[in-house]
Amino acid sequence: MTALMIGAMAQGLAYSLLAWGALLTFRLLRFADITVDGSFTTGAAVAGVWVLSGRDPVVAILLAMLAGMVAGTLTGLLHTKLAINDLLAGILSMTALYSVNLHIMGRSNLALIGTTTVASRLQTVLPWLNVDLAPLCLFAGVALLVFVFLAWFLRTDLGMAIRATGDNPRMATANGISVDAMKIVGLALSNGLVGACGGLMAQHQGFADVTMGIGTLVAAVAALILGESLFGKRSLGWTLFGVGLGAVVFRLIVALALSRGLDPIDLKLATALFVVLALMVPTLKRRFARRRPVPVGVDA
Repeated sequence: MTALMIGAMAQGLAYSLLAWGALLTFRLLRFADITVDGSFTTGAAVAGVWVLSGRDPVVAILLAMLAGMVAGTLTGLLHTKLAINDLLAGILSMTALYSVNLHIMGRSNLALIGTTTVASRLQTVLPWLNVDLAPLCLFAGVALLVFVFLAWFLRTDLGMAIRATGDNPRMATANGISVDAMKIVGLALSNGLVGACGGLMAQHQGFADVTMGIGTLVAAVAALILGESLFGKRSLGWTLFGVGLGAVVFRLIVALALSRGLDPIDLKLATALFVVLALMVPTLKRRFARRRPVPVGVDA
């Protein structure tokens, strides 16, 4: 396996946190949250500043997650307490986070090369790991922990309440569930995962940039669609696994496209086109099924 594919798999495992965050909002909570384009960068900015100060890179990831949770809570409060449309609430938070991220970093870009990261810390503990395998093993471990946590959490009373809120808000309210509170908790957890992903990617790539979050929502949706295409809508555990695998497959597709000569400038365009095509498939299937002629001798 080439270093390019190993790196793509490592990034895919890290981006599985982003995909699971999108699953929580778009699928389970039925909330079109655009905050992720800002909270991803916020997580990267917080982790970058913390690591540059010479402090523990593991704590940096936890702080990045906390920062993402604060951003998600802000969107939830705008939507529930100020009655702002979900889409607009996410746009407002994302816009505000651009300035917040600049204040956190103090400038538009932070270089983290040469600092102690979670991957280099792992290499210190396990010296037999090389530079390529250390991030892969680290992100695989993180993805496994998050997967187990989500599979457990979404079956708890709180997790079931969040899912019920997305499925049928009126029925949830009739059963004594605070829909507003569940939306805030769900958005906080979702953006917390996104912030943690941003913190991991900043340390992995060696920089934090104020524009690095642009397009992360599209990448998350692409992973979500791939996961659903691979495994369909099965049990909760299979859905989580499929979405996580979708993130890995998507990063492998991107790496393969780049290795075949795709201009990096066109990467965002290609990702958007991929999502458009994937979203068109169900519609095309329905139209084809309606137009299919009924065989002679068979009742319509």
